[in-house]
Amino acid sequence: MTRGDRQKLFMGLLFISPWIIGFILFLAYPIAASLYYSLCHYSVLAEPVYVGMENYTSLLHDSVFKVALVNTLIYAAMALPINMLMALGLAVLMHRPIPGRGIFRTMFFLPSLVPLVAMAILWSWLLNTEYGLVNYLLSLVNVPPVDWLGSTQWSKVSMVFPTTWGVGGMIVIYLASLQEVPLHLYEAARLDGARFWRQFWHVTLPLISPVVYFNLIITIIQLLQVFIIPYIMTKGGPARSTLFFVQYVYDTAFRFLRMGYASAMAWILFLVILGLTLIATWATAKRIYYSAE
Repeated sequence: MTRGDRQKLFMGLLFISPWIIGFILFLAYPIAASLYYSLCHYSVLAEPVYVGMENYTSLLHDSVFKVALVNTLIYAAMALPINMLMALGLAVLMHRPIPGRGIFRTMFFLPSLVPLVAMAILWSWLLNTEYGLVNYLLSLVNVPPVDWLGSTQWSKVSMVFPTTWGVGGMIVIYLASLQEVPLHLYEAARLDGARFWRQFWHVTLPLISPVVYFNLIITIIQLLQVFIIPYIMTKGGPARSTLFFVQYVYDTAFRFLRMGYASAMAWILFLVILGLTLIATWATAKRIYYSAE
């Protein structure tokens, strides 16, 4: 490198040094520290004691850990297709030239701006067994009241409602991608006699497939890290039916002060998310169409 190149490199590093410092202090160091603490007995109040893989082997015999993991996977399996299909369906409907389209777009996007704590409290009221609006609407069609939050049969389902209610951000992403689909492809499809569903399946869906893949991965990550809504609405009950993985990590770290054990669980969650992301990538690899290809 010449002297001028070294000066340019120095100036470049100087300008991005705030980001580098922030990355090291607030991301790289916590990640490295959590990996080390996952190999230790660490109660926060005392120095960590290295124990190797003991925390990870203990997880294999932790029944609560297994319950939290299974609960999270079941919840994600219920919420993922509902969120993806509802967001895509609403985006397609609001992309069409209908009267008041801007008002509908605003109405469906606004719930995603509501803070999660406020959303959880709101849905706790809506799902109240005696006075909730949901049970009132069901009573109008002679359906008996459902104990949404107090029954192990319905508690996980009740966690899906607020998650689905907040898909406005995903809808906006879909709308942006739908506006990029060339109109002449629809015209060619109509000339060939293709109706709405064939146009959607053979034109729209392939061209927005990269956005569908992006939303799929982001939704998987968000659902597996769900915490605030079940924590506010049920505290993990009834009978641990809504004890999800991140809440168990939180309780272990900050209630029971087992930071090393909680760090091991956090890394297990990372591996689960990584594994599901790789599976989703493999399953959709031949179905993603990029216009530049």
